Amino acid sequence: MRPHKTVRPLSLVLAVILLCGCSQISTVAEHTPQSDGAGKRVDTSSIADATPKIEPITRAGNKSPYQVFGKTYFVLPSGKDYSEEGVASWYGTKFHGRKTSNGEIYDMYAMTAAHKSLPIPCYVRVTNLENKRKIVVRVNDRGPFHGPRIIDLSYVAALKLGFADKGTAKVLIETIDPSGSLSRQPTKAEVPTPTEEVTSPVAINQGPYLQVGAFGDAASAQSIQKAVRKFTALPILVQQRDNLYKVWVGPIADNMELRLIKRALQQTAGISGFVVNP
Repeated sequence: MRPHKTVRPLSLVLAVILLCGCSQISTVAEHTPQSDGAGKRVDTSSIADATPKIEPITRAGNKSPYQVFGKTYFVLPSGKDYSEEGVASWYGTKFHGRKTSNGEIYDMYAMTAAHKSLPIPCYVRVTNLENKRKIVVRVNDRGPFHGPRIIDLSYVAALKLGFADKGTAKVLIETIDPSGSLSRQPTKAEVPTPTEEVTSPVAINQGPYLQVGAFGDAASAQSIQKAVRKFTALPILVQQRDNLYKVWVGPIADNMELRLIKRALQQTAGISGFVVNP
């Protein structure tokens, strides 16, 4: 006699399949956010850094302000003197072959990166502060928008910096000018004395200007002057008026540009400003 077959209802079989599938998706999502993944291992010694060159700022990818996940971001008019320390991450297979913010095709084996506010394209030097490795990448995309991260590197760039396996690393990013030299803030020894930084009230153009601070001493004014430099390529003057050292950005003839800079300083750096017409 043949053994009796157990016939399982179709609904039970489907339920088991669905439960298994959901369990697998949950596990993958926990370890690889957004289902992104690494590519093939390559010999990074044969991968050259990006070569800085003069390129026009593209229309695509530089809309400012822009919103992602309900948060507003501003694109800087220039990357001059920009430097920042923070967490770097990388992106790989999920985005490989897709368009970047400026319409180029993302190649996870090219030396590129994504940044939330630097103009596209531009070039930055990235230093892994944990192992002191350095690379140069070309920024051609926007991001990262998840967590406290300041730059998203291509997979191969993360390999070169030695953190592809761990996912993130603490880094220093510094913009590079088109001639190939590092664009940086001056060292303490190179900073002019307060009398050299302060501008005579008569040596200015007609406004309007955006005043972002007024202080009783020149050192405090210069500190704000240095902070604001990260957000605009416009002149930033320290004016000695009415027994105060006043920090002015401008002149800014375009009213829309003035409002955008004012909003960017407020939302990004917590620096308030108001319009003055000397």
